Amino acid sequence: MISHLPFWRKTQDFLSLVRFSHTVFALPFALASALWAAQGLPPGKISLLILVAMVTCRNAAMAFNRLLDARIDALNPRTAGRHLPSGRLGKREVWLFFAANALAFVAATYFLNTLALVLSLPTLVAVCGYSLAKRFTGLSHFMLGFAIAISPVGAWVAVTGAIGVPSLWLAAALGLWIAGFDIIYATQDEAFDRRQGLHSLVVRLGMGRALQAAALSHVLCLFALLAFGFFGHLPWPYGLAMALVAMGLVYLHFFRRSPSLDALNHDFFLANAGISLVVFVGIAASLGWH
Repeated sequence: MISHLPFWRKTQDFLSLVRFSHTVFALPFALASALWAAQGLPPGKISLLILVAMVTCRNAAMAFNRLLDARIDALNPRTAGRHLPSGRLGKREVWLFFAANALAFVAATYFLNTLALVLSLPTLVAVCGYSLAKRFTGLSHFMLGFAIAISPVGAWVAVTGAIGVPSLWLAAALGLWIAGFDIIYATQDEAFDRRQGLHSLVVRLGMGRALQAAALSHVLCLFALLAFGFFGHLPWPYGLAMALVAMGLVYLHFFRRSPSLDALNHDFFLANAGISLVVFVGIAASLGWH
């Protein structure tokens, strides 16, 4: 049954349901891809539609994830306070929220171009389907990375009507970064996941080796970013940005000594936002230099 809370409170509940603040992870990569595809600022209409598509697609994926995991979340002390297990939101209204955002995403692609529209439904399947992955594979982190990595490719398609190779390098970098972070995030639930028969690299490899896998994923992320700059002949501002990214990764993986898993996840949450913004500024500054 749909509760009748004030509109602003309900809006806050939905924003926190989908962790709207986490949009900052992928959005800078998508905007950077759009900038490079257009070799400058894309037309205002396209920029607005990219933003709408990004937000609504992510909202749909997160809502679907919360619906699919509601039973599991209720059993896990860390997640039992989430909106569906705690009753703050009902399943019916979350399904309506999912449907509204999915339709808005498809509508945004319709006003972009034919290829964007054709790819809209496969994209929704990919971004929603990753929620099933932890039920059957320890590589679920990389399926999440793939789902989020669609965003820079989608932004390129929005601008050009085609899939560009540079966007694939950005997608690889974003996907590897997110996968590495998700491995670290999964350390919080190692014991619970083992009891419930859920899959992750932490369960499969143990915490130590899983954290090594996360570090390797982030090293490969850096190589993908360097490849984007090399093949795109980006000037020194991008090189400076990559130096900052490399120093940040080295510090986080080898020198930062987090006192707890919560502190470790907080550090990498901030790093997620920071690295995304550094990449965006590096690409934007390189375009300005040109």
